[in-house]
Amino acid sequence: MDTDDLRNDVLSYGRRARAAARALARMSTERKNAALLAMADQLCASAGKILQANGKDVEKATADQLSLPMIDRLRLDERRIQAMADGIRQVAALDDPVGKVIAEWTRPNGLHISKVRVPIGVIGIIYESRPNVTSDAAVLCTKTGNAVILRGGSESIRSNIAIADALRAGAASAGLPEDSILLIPKTGRDAVRHMAEMDQYIDLIVPRGGRALIETVVSYARMPVIKHYVGVCIAYVDREADLDMAVRIVVNAKTQRPGVCNAIETVLVHREIAAPFFKKIAPILAGKEVEIRADPDSFHQLSALSYQPVHPARDEDWTTEYLDLILAARTVENIEDAIAHVARCGSHHSDVIITRDAARAEKFLSGRANDLQVRHPRRGPDSRINNPFRLPSKSSFRTVEKADVALRIDSRLASTNLPFDLDRLARFLARF
Repeated sequence: MDTDDLRNDVLSYGRRARAAARALARMSTERKNAALLAMADQLCASAGKILQANGKDVEKATADQLSLPMIDRLRLDERRIQAMADGIRQVAALDDPVGKVIAEWTRPNGLHISKVRVPIGVIGIIYESRPNVTSDAAVLCTKTGNAVILRGGSESIRSNIAIADALRAGAASAGLPEDSILLIPKTGRDAVRHMAEMDQYIDLIVPRGGRALIETVVSYARMPVIKHYVGVCIAYVDREADLDMAVRIVVNAKTQRPGVCNAIETVLVHREIAAPFFKKIAPILAGKEVEIRADPDSFHQLSALSYQPVHPARDEDWTTEYLDLILAARTVENIEDAIAHVARCGSHHSDVIITRDAARAEKFLSGRANDLQVRHPRRGPDSRINNPFRLPSKSSFRTVEKADVALRIDSRLASTNLPFDLDRLARFLARF
């Protein structure tokens, strides 16, 4: 397909989405929730087709020698499809933000003014290898009365098409416009460029993936953009930490799904507890074949334990999102050093302190006021540090809203506060 044909195809998606958005914006809460439940049911009913398509994606990824964590991001099974459906049902049960009055006031001359949440219109979302994002993104937009144009990565194209087909069928069966969810089946970067330039149809665009993809979108975009480059998530093990809990958290946060953006990439350890911490965690990480890149003090501790593989850390290791079974480790003198390291090397995605001292936890949380999420778990969680569907019942969890210029451009932003991997989009849209 030549460039003009591709551009015309993408424009046709834009026209269809714009028409669907007008109808969707008028839909009642009851109709949208019924559609969401139908989408969840159709997703489960289509599980066989989705898994068959996903199997072909995984087969090709394996043949192309993608890394194991990347293949894990791509792979679906019955449990993951059921989790996607359960997430949709949870969204259906949430309050509808559309029509909510955010603020109202009366001017001295008697003029009454109110600020009300309404749908944005059409949202474009561009993402890479995780097929469950197809469902997450479509659900967020449907709940908030927004049409969505999706463009996934080549690794998961068959899975994305199968999931989108199921969601469209479910939505249409409940009376929503079928074109309120559209997926562009072209995976070349030209399709990304045409989407980013299509400001006559797309009101907001969200790139979600690697730096190259995001920079491509930003360079071409003619509409507001929500972006975040990397997820260099950091865990700080404080001198007052429960070491058994710290080990469970760090092992899980690194190894449960190392190829996702909320896996930790660096662990900082207070000098006073470094020796016993490394002694406890080293055999577990070694058993999971985690490569450690360590500063001199941590390297000394790990070498004394005959840990393999361990390598001296380079400067770039502290700012690298590995998305693999690689962990940077640094011994710090105090909590101030930990906060300074996170400020200097982190990506302001999600960070965690592990401590039993509430005052020290608050100091760390306050010092990370620019992060999207910071956590102080009070008992060992079984999840990565930025996965609110699976938080422990006792934890301090602080979400911070960041006033990006792009979001100030359009006062119509509306959504709901949802704990998906697209949490950044959801939280932002919930506030404006």
